Amino acid sequence: MALEYRGPRAYASAGVDDTVHLGELVAGCLEDGDVLVLTGGLGVGKTHFTKGVSAGLGDGHPVTSPTFALMAVHDGGRIPLFHFDLYRLEHAFELEDTGIFDVLGYEGACLLEWGEQFQDELTDEYLGVIISRVDGDESLREIALEPHGARAERLAAAVDDAVRAGEAA
Repeated sequence: MALEYRGPRAYASAGVDDTVHLGELVAGCLEDGDVLVLTGGLGVGKTHFTKGVSAGLGDGHPVTSPTFALMAVHDGGRIPLFHFDLYRLEHAFELEDTGIFDVLGYEGACLLEWGEQFQDELTDEYLGVIISRVDGDESLREIALEPHGARAERLAAAVDDAVRAGEAA
């Protein structure tokens, strides 16, 4: 099964390859200043999605979750990707030490794993990417886009178009 369009802003991923592919499609739509907030439990595929975004931007470097470093910069592609993993942060004041305010909304795109608990402190304009396991199938994932703001609405629509174009090919 390939990445499946399930309706506006909703997709089914049959495994890692589909999740990476969706990340690649999202990357093709990203512009400087875009912010992605990835939400989902441990092991659902947030880092695989990020690998796809990085590859889709043209960066050939390996991608791992920066759980202890908090931020990784993938700047070998069309635009820089600032990858944050905020899992270990407990309080909003800790965000200052991550460097997030130096890059958020400026050059390149920001991708935040575990950023949902800090949304009030970060930005009003972002695209939420919610990845969920499907009961009864360890490899199947439901992925939903949740746009916040006008630019995020346009980004979500462009991703929908890219996924549907891929299904038609």
